[in-house]
Amino acid sequence: QVQLVESGGGLVQAGGSLDLSCAASGSTVRVYTMGWYRQAPGQQRELVAQITRGLVRDYQDSVKGRFTISRDDVLHIAYLRMNSLKPEDTALYYCTMDVQAVGHEGYVTYWGQGTQVTVSS
Repeated sequence: QVQLVESGGGLVQAGGSLDLSCAASGSTVRVYTMGWYRQAPGQQRELVAQITRGLVRDYQDSVKGRFTISRDDVLHIAYLRMNSLKPEDTALYYCTMDVQAVGHEGYVTYWGQGTQVTVSS
């Protein structure tokens, strides 16, 4: 069984920074794509950033130049560095990982429980 645990959310003023992290625990052989999504109240969940095992990064246009996604493939951790935060970045942030577990050939996409980011104006 694989679990993702996020940390690092909180309240910050506009223009500030936050670092999110997401650690995979359990019988993890290999992690492929890692990603961060967010969902604001009354809105659909949207992709914020993702990074492949080959370190190809993709960002939502609204966060380009402000957010940076990175990963640690030894510890199976995803990071999201968020700079120049805006009130419209306020949302519940979820991490995802495509995980190959012990005894399996393919991968399964797992989700974290979410961490709240609130940016005050």
